[in-house]
Amino acid sequence: MNKCMGCGAILQSVDPNQDGYIRANTKNQDLCERCFRIQHYNEYKRVTRENKEFIQNLEQIKETGDLTIFVIDLFQMNKNIKNLLEHCSSNLLVVFTKRDILPLSVTDEKLKSYTDVLGIKPLDTVIVSANKNYGLDELYEAIRYYQTSKYVYMIGYTNAGKSTLVNHMIQSYSNLKQTITTSMLSSTTLGNLEIPLTDDLILIDTPGILEEGNICDQLKPTDLKRILPKKEIKPITYQVKTNQSIWIESWVRIDTKLNNLTLYFSNQLKIERIFHDSSTENLIPHVIHVKENEDIVIIGLGFIKASKSETITIYTLPNVEIYTRKSLI
Repeated sequence: MNKCMGCGAILQSVDPNQDGYIRANTKNQDLCERCFRIQHYNEYKRVTRENKEFIQNLEQIKETGDLTIFVIDLFQMNKNIKNLLEHCSSNLLVVFTKRDILPLSVTDEKLKSYTDVLGIKPLDTVIVSANKNYGLDELYEAIRYYQTSKYVYMIGYTNAGKSTLVNHMIQSYSNLKQTITTSMLSSTTLGNLEIPLTDDLILIDTPGILEEGNICDQLKPTDLKRILPKKEIKPITYQVKTNQSIWIESWVRIDTKLNNLTLYFSNQLKIERIFHDSSTENLIPHVIHVKENEDIVIIGLGFIKASKSETITIYTLPNVEIYTRKSLI
């Protein structure tokens, strides 16, 4: 069965509403219509998936005993990473991506030590920025050192940067002209994709694990372009006065009595401090008890660092989850 070279879906020309559809007699036999339109026209189409099939895929990968690369987005550190480990191989290499997004004042060594907080004991940890080609050689050398066969699997949550990372490795370490489809939407990769970098190294890009409560699932693609940072974020520290709120676009309102609250969000978002108003229609309140040196994470959007223990009320769009964690920075 032929697979789409962009997303890994099995190609078919029967049902245009199903994955992997290509028009009969089309000149393009390598990409499904969805991938073709994403790559050439920036037209995005959401695909609904359930994590059950992705977890089964991880279990099958675990049985192989092959080297598995767990790709983790530094900016969007996922809540349930530790729970995912039981489905992963012990031959685990952690790769933190999107290093260029976090402030350069944070050292790589401090970021690497966050694996202890996450409860991960990998063979090694590598920090990369695919867009800057930062750390790619170190990653390639680590793969070569730890691989147990020619097959190496890439796993992680959606939008962690797996496919982008694979594309840059294709450009740097192979003569292939294949490009994996990337987009801002979840479930862009639909099936396992084999990429033969060399005769004895085949990278396998896998579908991303979905994270419930992600604000990106509630927004339009035009909004996603501003949510996902393109360059180093500039933290904003607010001294919030009585009867004031912090608004992030029209999606999030933050009410707090904290003197210092530092926000880590995309530079492209509109963030403003205004006096309280009643405009929380269609927003859901979350009462968060945060401790000193903890982050409050709004899944899919970014995080807030608290200066001391406090109770904060955050209003969000429906079905958006918020949690606290030990401060990353």
